[in-house]
Amino acid sequence: MQRRHILPLLAAPALIGRAAAQGRTITLVVPYAAGGGTDIVARELLPMLIEQTGQNVVIDNRGGAAGHVGAVSVTRARPDGLTLLFAVSTNIVVNPHLQRNDRTDLSTALVPVAKVSSYQYLLVIDPRVPANNLQELIAAGKKPNAGFTYSSAGVGSNNHLAGLLFSEAAGVPMEHISYRGTAPALQDVVAGRVTMNFSSPSPAIPLARDGRLRPIAVTGERRLPSMPEIPTLAEAGLPGIVILGWHGIFAPAGTPDAELDRLEAAVDRAIRDPRFARSLERDGLELSPQPRKEFAQAVKEEYAFWGRKARELDLKAE
Repeated sequence: MQRRHILPLLAAPALIGRAAAQGRTITLVVPYAAGGGTDIVARELLPMLIEQTGQNVVIDNRGGAAGHVGAVSVTRARPDGLTLLFAVSTNIVVNPHLQRNDRTDLSTALVPVAKVSSYQYLLVIDPRVPANNLQELIAAGKKPNAGFTYSSAGVGSNNHLAGLLFSEAAGVPMEHISYRGTAPALQDVVAGRVTMNFSSPSPAIPLARDGRLRPIAVTGERRLPSMPEIPTLAEAGLPGIVILGWHGIFAPAGTPDAELDRLEAAVDRAIRDPRFARSLERDGLELSPQPRKEFAQAVKEEYAFWGRKARELDLKAE
């Protein structure tokens, strides 16, 4: 039976704040360091958000604890549509299960606004590793004292979970090394201090094209249109594992329904802008709008799933 692992990615742009908030600046919190996949997509969407809201929108990068620091900060903001979260799904559906000292239930403290995009991951390695394809990589990793490592944006992040699932499926022991975002996690692969990373496509594709990273496989069911020469894990000889992610939009709980309606409508117009669609295609992502109620139900189900999975894997925040 094929295992299909969906590592949801949540994004939360900042939109209009009703008549009283018109003209006031919206803060869009990205809970990772600048330059990572989440930050890239947020900045690509930014011009369309400004146009559709009629307000200035600024990005605030608040990294730490695999995105938990930034996500929790939004729960403490006034529910007026002026502070929103653009995040990875694991911030909402995984991290709350791992934080022993902060049990903020982000599945209720934040409310979904709209699903934005979906994506798969790109497995990239240090070009100095003697492996040109997945089978060579797996063989090298199984050698005595191979000492393979993989980097991530923190315990419970998408690329951490992808690394866990890959290590289990391929039978390759690997040490996990945590960073404050995908950008620094990738840079240490480039520098040769880490063996590999399962990155969202946006930050990894330019580095791969420049030869600073070696792309090995993608984790979805089909190849990336932007890198059609790179096989899927199944095509490369590791069938039965599919790892996907998605972005969505969230606001603090207590935001009035009328405001959420305005946010949802503005985001929907923004993501359907052809300029954003071209950006997603270039970055290896797909547009995947979803009505707010359906999105909220999906988040609830995934939160419950990852609660069980976190106990099964004994995941704990570092």
